[in-house]
Formats: sequence, C-alpha cells, structure tokens
Amino acid sequence: MTTTQADPTRPVSPATAQPRGVFAAAVTPLTSALAPDLDALPALIDFLASRGCHGALLLGTTGEGPAFSVAERIEVLRAGLRHRNSARPGFQVLAGTGCASLPDTIALTREAFDLGADGVVVLPAFYFKGVGVDGLVHYFDELVRAAVPPEGALLAYHIPQVSGVGIPAGAIARLRERFPRQVIGMKDSQDDWAHTQSVLAQFPGFAVFLGSDSLISQGLAAGAAGSITALANVLSPLDRAVWDAHQAGGAATGAQARLARARAAVKGLNAPAALKSALADLFGFPLWGVRPPLEPLTAEQRQRLSATLAEFLAGY
Repeated sequence: MTTTQADPTRPVSPATAQPRGVFAAAVTPLTSALAPDLDALPALIDFLASRGCHGALLLGTTGEGPAFSVAERIEVLRAGLRHRNSARPGFQVLAGTGCASLPDTIALTREAFDLGADGVVVLPAFYFKGVGVDGLVHYFDELVRAAVPPEGALLAYHIPQVSGVGIPAGAIARLRERFPRQVIGMKDSQDDWAHTQSVLAQFPGFAVFLGSDSLISQGLAAGAAGSITALANVLSPLDRAVWDAHQAGGAATGAQARLARARAAVKGLNAPAALKSALADLFGFPLWGVRPPLEPLTAEQRQRLSATLAEFLAGY
C-alpha cells in the first residue's frame, strides 16, 4: 500500500514527556439519540481530573471507539482536547485511533496529533484474524510513517480477548527497532499477569500501561508506566492511592485489594454500560446510553453494581 509520508510542518502535540500515571479509559457521553454528547465532555474531564487521574484515554474500548464513525471520533477528540487545552493544560489526553481499515486509522491518527493529543492508542486491524507478525509490523509501519510525528507517542493496544488480534513480542521487537522514538509502549489489557510480566522483562523502557486495575501494584513494581482502566472512571482515587504509594516507595495494599475485588465485580458486564450506570448512580451524571449492539444493564445488575462500587469507595 502506498501512503503519504508524515508532513514535518504539521503541529506536534505540546507534550514533551512520555505519558505516564493513572488514566481513565473514559466513557463517551451520548445524547438521547445515541450521538456523542460533546457538551457533556468538559464536565466528565473535570471530574476525572479532580479525582486523581493524570489523564484519560478517549475512544478506547470503554469509550466505544469502534462503534463511532471517523468523523464522530474526530469531533469527540476536538471537543475533549479543546477543553483540556483551555481548562486542564496538565491533564494528559490519549486518543483511541485504531480502526478496521488502515486508511481510517491513518486519517484519525493524523487528526489526533493535529489536535494536540499526547499520544494515540492503536488497535491492530481487527477484522481479519490469524494474521502473522509480518502483517502486524507492516500495518504499524505504514501507520507510523504516514501519521505519527517524529515526537509522537504511539501505544500499541493489546486486547486479544476483544479484538481477536494480539500484538506478540516479535512484532514489538521489530517496531521498537524501526521506531524507537514513536512506538513507545503498549496498553496491555489481556488481564494476564504472566503476559504483562513477560513484556516488561523483554523490553526495558517500553512504556507498558496496565489495562486491569487488579494488576497495578505488581505492574508498577515491575516497571510499568501506569494504568489505563475502565474502573478509573469511578474508582480513580483507589488507583491514585496505589500510584502515590508506589512513587513514595510503599504499597497501598488496602486500595489494591479493593481494586481487585471491584474488577471481579464488573467481570462479565459490558464495561461502557456498567461505568455509565455507576457514574449516574454514584455521582449524579446523566444516565448515558450505549451505542448498539451494546445494551444497558438490567435494573438488577445496575443496583447490585452501584451498591458494590459504593462500598469499595468508602473512605475515598
């Protein structure tokens, strides 16, 4: 495939350091017509920042990114980054830009950097299964050359239980060799400590972000750069307690234990609907819907989840 080389005159994100810290895999507010509610994004970003998040991933899995068109995703990123730039300049914003089509991924990634995102989190093309390392490397090679500025940060998104396409160590090694300044890390959402530990051990300095709240303490101790999790929409004070304890040379064992139990409580629920329900029930946000084919929680699921999460937040 022939692609256009990245234009060196394009604006580059103002971020000067690699992303790190506690990130929420933010939900995407929707209107009653199930369109992105751009007017609601500032309040959500302010809420996440006020509760200890260093940043947010917009349009990841919890943000229902693949359910929206490229045009819709650009509008969400524009609204979120406009508010960040004007009101929360220290708040890091990552953009989920992976699409089933390479041209769409290129277009969305270029736009994310043009708008000032601190980095992109990119799924491999996920429709065709069983692709090999060569195909994955070719996909990311085309993407980086066409859309990632010289100082742009790309996190490969490893969530094979959802996407059906993982990112093996062989692909990481080759991409790191080709693009050491741009392919800086991975969002590892496999929820398998053996896998995370292996990546951290094989690639020192590779910025691995935990996608599971239950693994944060272990991950940070082994060299992870932070966490990007769905539960941080609601439980970010617990995530931040674990982060702060690690930075101080200790361990917030109580907070980590609560996070592990909370992770078990949401397992099996669709995360976008679960987190939107909890935000409404516990913090007074509107009960935003989810885009089909996802469905809202049942009344029983919602009541049980909100009561459980409220218990875990006691004292935080």
